[in-house]
Amino acid sequence: MLLGELPLIGVVGKPNSGKTTFWNSATGGNAKTSPIPFTTIEPNEGVAFVTRPCIEKEFNVTCNPRSGLCIEGIRHIPIKLLDVAGLVPDAWKGRGLGNQFLDHLRQAEVLLHIIDASGRFDADGNDLGRVGAWDPINDVKFLENEISRWLWQIIKRDWERFSRRVEVEKRDLVEVLAIRLSGLAVTEEHIKKAIELTDLNPEKPTLWSDDDLLRFAINLRKVRMPIVIVANKVDIPKARENVDRMKEAGIECIPASALAELILIKLTEKGAIRYIRGSNSFEVLNPNLLSNKEKKALEMIEEILDIYGSTGVQKAINTAVFDVTKMIVVYPVADEKNLTDKQGRVLPDAILVRQGTTLEELAGMIHSDFAKTLLYGINARTKRKLPKNYVLKDNDVIRLVVAAR
Repeated sequence: MLLGELPLIGVVGKPNSGKTTFWNSATGGNAKTSPIPFTTIEPNEGVAFVTRPCIEKEFNVTCNPRSGLCIEGIRHIPIKLLDVAGLVPDAWKGRGLGNQFLDHLRQAEVLLHIIDASGRFDADGNDLGRVGAWDPINDVKFLENEISRWLWQIIKRDWERFSRRVEVEKRDLVEVLAIRLSGLAVTEEHIKKAIELTDLNPEKPTLWSDDDLLRFAINLRKVRMPIVIVANKVDIPKARENVDRMKEAGIECIPASALAELILIKLTEKGAIRYIRGSNSFEVLNPNLLSNKEKKALEMIEEILDIYGSTGVQKAINTAVFDVTKMIVVYPVADEKNLTDKQGRVLPDAILVRQGTTLEELAGMIHSDFAKTLLYGINARTKRKLPKNYVLKDNDVIRLVVAAR
């Protein structure tokens, strides 16, 4: 991932689950929402943020972000959020928007599965007329199955000839399969892990059955495209009951109200309240700017914040980036004493990188030439030199020293 290539999170779910409201609340966008299935046809792509306490307080400075924001000591680091058309059962066979939907997810690193926890809409997103008419637990497995079978369909295409050629030519299955699936951003590490989980022999792919390939696809989906379940619409009491049932059934999910988050963001922009994304409270600044309807909505939101500690929207994004994809934050600077770039901006960049990223790899993300000319790094805290193979740690502040050209 190059600097400027933001991590991409896919927002998925059946029609009428609240995906687009979630996307709007996270990005500040104004994508169209409607109770009619497939209102979203072309994907909506926008910039959202992960949030972390900024290190400015540790160093007793005030940061000047080049991208993103820092609000009251909370660093808002940009990521890309992709809202795609609603997924229906048998989409992998082409039903609904089918493969068109799935193709949009090729570059997503993690998926947020938005579920209508109120149970008002069926598997196709049709309105059943009352909350509780549908069991949202049904929606959890179906989406995982659709994506796994979509991968399976791609993998098994011409598998007999492909696997025979791998064996005859004595080629490395992991290597050639990674090339074959490179359009899905599948790496050799993903394939190795999926083969281990499936307990298959990579030296005899001709012996893999269709069932083996499906199990392999399921495990590849888990390692390549993990899913965070977001139980949306907890502003509706029935949804809260369903969230409890889901947890009792062993389903890990993040309770959320995208509508509540959207209202808080809009009223903050209006100047009526003060609210920071992910907070467990808000402050009314100007009650005269609030309509009676908005005041009632804020009462409902206060109840949600009391029960769950947040609207769940920011928590879902942070969970996807930090807990699931295991990213950390590093701060590259040009001057390790003053923590500035060449323009004098303090802590200008907060960059998301995967755990295990080395100093040399970071240099390549910042500029392709830097990886070639990197000499060493300097840790801004200890002032010690760091070798090129140094593995970055969370909240590292690093100066890269490169050879003069």
